[in-house]
Amino acid sequence: MKKRHQVLLVLSILSMITFLDRIALSSASESVMSDLHLSTIQWGWILGMFTIAYGLFEVPTGWLGDKLGGKKILIRVVLWWSFFTILTGFSTGFVMLLVIRFLFGIGEAGAYPNTSIILSKWFPVIERGRAQAIIWGASRIGAALTPFVVLPLQQLYNWRMPFYVLGTVGIIWVIFWIYWHKEEPSDATNINQEELDYILKNRDNQSAHSGLKDSFWSIFKSVNLWYLMAMYFCYAIGTYFFQSWFHTYLQKGRQIPKEQLIWASSLPYILAALGCLFGGWLSDKACLKYGKKWGRRIVPLIGLFIAGFCLIGAASVHNNLIAIVALAIGMFCMDVTAPVAWAVSMDLNRHKSGVISGSMNTAGLTGAYLSTVLFGYLANSYGYALPLILIGIIVIGGAFLWLKIDATEAV
Repeated sequence: MKKRHQVLLVLSILSMITFLDRIALSSASESVMSDLHLSTIQWGWILGMFTIAYGLFEVPTGWLGDKLGGKKILIRVVLWWSFFTILTGFSTGFVMLLVIRFLFGIGEAGAYPNTSIILSKWFPVIERGRAQAIIWGASRIGAALTPFVVLPLQQLYNWRMPFYVLGTVGIIWVIFWIYWHKEEPSDATNINQEELDYILKNRDNQSAHSGLKDSFWSIFKSVNLWYLMAMYFCYAIGTYFFQSWFHTYLQKGRQIPKEQLIWASSLPYILAALGCLFGGWLSDKACLKYGKKWGRRIVPLIGLFIAGFCLIGAASVHNNLIAIVALAIGMFCMDVTAPVAWAVSMDLNRHKSGVISGSMNTAGLTGAYLSTVLFGYLANSYGYALPLILIGIIVIGGAFLWLKIDATEAV
C-alpha cells in the first residue's frame, strides 16, 4: 500500500471514531433521558450545546493547524474529546451533561479541518475528492456502527458503559498517531521517491507562502467563500437531523419498536457512506471531463435537490418502512455533498485549507445548532413531521447555492 493511502486509512479510522463518539449520545437518548429525567426541550439543548461549542472553536483550531501542522493539533483534539467522552458516562443531571457536551464540542472542533490540512499535504489535487470521500464515508460507517455498539453495551451493562469504551479507543489511536505519522511526505522514512515526487509535483501551483502572507480575516473578502458557507449552512441542517434527532424521531415520532431500531437507525448511514464515496469519485471524474468549476458543482447540486424532496416525502407518509427508505435515500443523495465541499475548501487555497474548511464548517454548525434546538421546540408543539419538512425545504435551497460556488476562484 502506498504511503499516502496508509495515511488515508489511519485518518479514516479516526473519522469512524469521531462519529461513534458523536452519535453515541443520540443512540442512547431514551435511556439517558429516562435516567436523568430530561424533557424533550432539555434534550434539544444538550444536543445543540455540542454543536455551538464545536462551531465556535472550528475556525481557531483550523487556523492553528495551518500554523502548527495538522499532526500536533489532531493529538490535542482527539485526547480532549476522548476524555470528555469518558466523562459523559459520569453525568448525573441536566446541567452536568450540558457542560460536558459543551466541553466535548470544544475538544472535537478542528478534527476535520486538520484532517484536510494533512490531506492537502499528502494528496494531489485530482485525488482530493476521492480522499475526502473515503474520510466522510468512514464517518458514516462509524455512525452506522454506533447502534450496534451502544445498544448492546447498554443492554449488557448500562447507558454509561459505551462512553467509557469509546473514549478509551480514541486514546489508543492518539498513541499510535504520535509515533507513526509525519507532517510532510518528505519527512517520512518509508515512502519511495517516485510517490514522493508525484505528491510534491501535483499538490497545487500556489507558492509555499501564499497562505501565510495575508491576514486571517482576508479570506472573508471572498464572495465565493460566503456562498460556500451558506451552502454548508443548509447542508448541515439536513445532515445534523440524522446525527441528533433521527434516533428520537424513530422512537417517539414514528413509534418504531425497539427490536427494529438498530437496522432502522443504521440504514441511512450505510447509504450515506456509499453517497460519500460515490460523490467524491464522481466529482473527480467530472472535473476531468467538465473542468473543476462544473465538476465540483454539478454532483452536490443534484444530490441536495433530490435529498430535500426525500425528507419532505418521508415526513408526509404514514408507512414507517417507506419513510425509513426515503430518509436513507435522502441521506445518500445529501452526502454526495460532504467530500465535494471539503475538496473545494482545499482547492480554494491549500495553505489556508484549515481556516477555510473551518469557516465552512462553522457556518454549517451554526445552522445545525439552530435547527437542533428549534427541532425540540417544534416537535414538542407540532409533532415531528413539520420540522422535518422545513429541513427538507432548506436542503433544497442549499442545492441552488452550488450555482454560485466556483472551485477555480482562489481565496
